[in-house]
Amino acid sequence: MASFGVRGMGQPLGIRICCCRVCTCINFGFVLSRIGLLKLMQLGLAMLCEGLLIRYGVPYADSIGQALTSFLATTGHCFTTTGILLLCYAFSDKSYSLIRQSLFETLFNGLASCMYFSSASYMGFACVVWLHPQFLVRPGFWAYPAMTACYYMGYAAGILHALDAYLAFRHFRGAR
Repeated sequence: MASFGVRGMGQPLGIRICCCRVCTCINFGFVLSRIGLLKLMQLGLAMLCEGLLIRYGVPYADSIGQALTSFLATTGHCFTTTGILLLCYAFSDKSYSLIRQSLFETLFNGLASCMYFSSASYMGFACVVWLHPQFLVRPGFWAYPAMTACYYMGYAAGILHALDAYLAFRHFRGAR
């Protein structure tokens, strides 16, 4: 049961420092479980993508076009929802058991996976068609390598969300 993020009754909460425990409101059993680490990886990839898009993509928004807007919307929405879910699960075992077994988690992760795959494909097209020729001509044009890394990470995030959707669906169907 602990591998799905729910701590056992015998596991103490928080961090033990000398004779007392601190941060007892955080369920570190969930954060360090396979679902918790999956959520942390999803957040990490979304944060990296968002940072690259804002730092290197926004100045060249005219060249990239709607691919930038699509990818920014995808990473922003998925980052926010995944972050809220991670906070809920880390602070409440009851939230984990109620939300994870609902259809919401399955639908959200399935939709997030589709959104990441489609926006990463669109960004890949924009990189090859519009940014690569500029990269060959202009020295120091960092938008192309950054956006290429971004759409690769978008595919990785899509795979992580698809895996999470599968695990959530199994949990929804009762396979714990």
